[in-house]
Amino acid sequence: MSQSLPETPPPAVILADPQLGENIGAVARSMANFGLGDLRLVRPRDGWPNARAYAVSSGATWILEGVRVFDTVAEAISGLTMVIATTARDREMAKEVLTPPEAARRLRERAVTGAPTGFLFGSERAGLTNEDVVLADAVLTVPTDARFSSMNIAQAALLSFYEWFKSADETPAVSLDLGRFDLAAKEELLGFFDHIERELDEAGFLFPPAKRPAMVRNLRNIWQRAQLSQQDVRTMRGIVTALVHRPHAKRNAEKAAAKAAAEQEQDSGETT
Repeated sequence: MSQSLPETPPPAVILADPQLGENIGAVARSMANFGLGDLRLVRPRDGWPNARAYAVSSGATWILEGVRVFDTVAEAISGLTMVIATTARDREMAKEVLTPPEAARRLRERAVTGAPTGFLFGSERAGLTNEDVVLADAVLTVPTDARFSSMNIAQAALLSFYEWFKSADETPAVSLDLGRFDLAAKEELLGFFDHIERELDEAGFLFPPAKRPAMVRNLRNIWQRAQLSQQDVRTMRGIVTALVHRPHAKRNAEKAAAKAAAEQEQDSGETT
């Protein structure tokens, strides 16, 4: 008898000594984007709640309304079984440094058992202290250009949460929604093939005769791969027709322009 696994709890997010309400709001917005909901603040500089955080969250208010505030990082991570600390600084301590995808994989591997986990972020000014990092199971560092590794807390949070979400996301790498279009039937395609090939013969494109069959096959394969809709076929046939009758259309346009100029000249003479 199969046994269903417990629902995978997303990581808690701990912000240690956050300074700007705007960054708290931006982190909450990223959490909402990628399915995280538990936001914990440690000693927020401007207290809590913070109006700027709500303004920047773009409507992710349910996360901000659930915020819990703690006096220490140790209290904030209480109950979690795995914590990943984010920092770009070399801490000179024996602690694994993970890329965002690896950190996400480990957190999800632990969370799928139902065990609570968390991301730990430091303040905008100084990041995490060594004492805070020691409490973490591993360090997450985002690979950046060696010339500039400084990253805003909201940027680091977005990357981390995205990797967490992506680690279980099954969205196909490529998709094409043809459900909104009526694909052309084969008789419509064949009619288009006959139309364009007839005009290409007239233009001398399908030459020499010995190569015509291969050229026709190549052209038809191109149109087949395009998965043309009924409207696509009508549009393409209209284009072919317009190109074929272009000299006639140009003459008509020139006649119309000359007629308009003559009428304007006549009107001007009558006024005078």
